[in-house]
Amino acid sequence: MRDIESGVSRHYASYDVLSRIRAGLAEMGHDPDRVSPDVLKPVDEFHIGGAEATSALLEKLSIRPDMEVLDIGSGIGGPARMIATRYGCHMTGVDLTPHFVETARALSAMCGMAGRVRFEVGSAVALPLGEGSFDLALLLHVGMNVPDKAALLREARRVLRDGGTFAVYEVMRTGDGDLSFPVPWAETPDLSALETPETYRNVATEAGFALQAEENRREVALDFFARLQAQAASSGPAPLGLHNLMGPTVKEKVANMITAVRAGTIAPIQMVFSAAPH
Repeated sequence: MRDIESGVSRHYASYDVLSRIRAGLAEMGHDPDRVSPDVLKPVDEFHIGGAEATSALLEKLSIRPDMEVLDIGSGIGGPARMIATRYGCHMTGVDLTPHFVETARALSAMCGMAGRVRFEVGSAVALPLGEGSFDLALLLHVGMNVPDKAALLREARRVLRDGGTFAVYEVMRTGDGDLSFPVPWAETPDLSALETPETYRNVATEAGFALQAEENRREVALDFFARLQAQAASSGPAPLGLHNLMGPTVKEKVANMITAVRAGTIAPIQMVFSAAPH
C-alpha cells in the first residue's frame, strides 16, 4: 500500500467509530441493533453539509431503480444507504479503511439493509471492480486524500459505462493562503492533497469525462457551519454527529476548516461529469 494510503487509513481508523455510534444511539433511547437509516444521518455523512449536501447533489442527477451506483470512498456508508433507500438502485461502496468498511456493513445490518448495499475494501486509484460496471459513480470528500488525481479520475472512468455519470463533491483549493492543521481529513499536511477546480477539470477531461455542471458551495457551507456552532453553543454536542468521527482534536479540526473556508482558501465544489464514449 502506498505510504499516504497507509497514513490515511490510520487517520480514519484511529477512533472506535462503531462503539461511539452505538453509545450515542443508546443515549438517544434507540435500540442500537434496530434503527432507521434516518436516525444515523447526523453521523454517517462525513462531508461538509452532511446529508443535506448529498441530497443537493443527488437532485442534479437522474437516478433510476435499475442503475448500478458506486460510492468511491464510501466511509461508513451513509450516502450509499440514502441512495438505496430513496431510489431503490443497486449500491456498492469502496473504501480504503477496513474499519470504515466493517462499520458500514454493521450499520447497514442494524438498519435492515445488509442485502441492499455492499461495501468492499479498496483503493480509489485501484478499484477492485470490473470495467464498465456502473452507471453512476460518486466522490464525496475523498480527493483531498488522494495525491494522484489523474489516477483517481482514470479509475472512475474505467468502471463507468459509456454515457455514465460521475458526481463529485470535494474540498478544493480556491484561493491563496496556508491551511492550518489538523483538519477533518488530515492531522498533518503530509496527508492532505488539495487541488484546484481547474486541476480536477483538466484531469477529468484527460480521463474521458465532459463537464456538465459545476457549483461552488462555499456560502452553503458557511450557513451549515453557523448552524452547527449555534447548536453546540446552545445545547452542546449531540449524542450523534460528525464529531464522533474526528476524535479528541475535533474542535481544532473544525475551527481550522471553517477559518479556511471563510478566508476563501478552500471551498466545497460540486461537479457533474458525463463519461464520453471511448
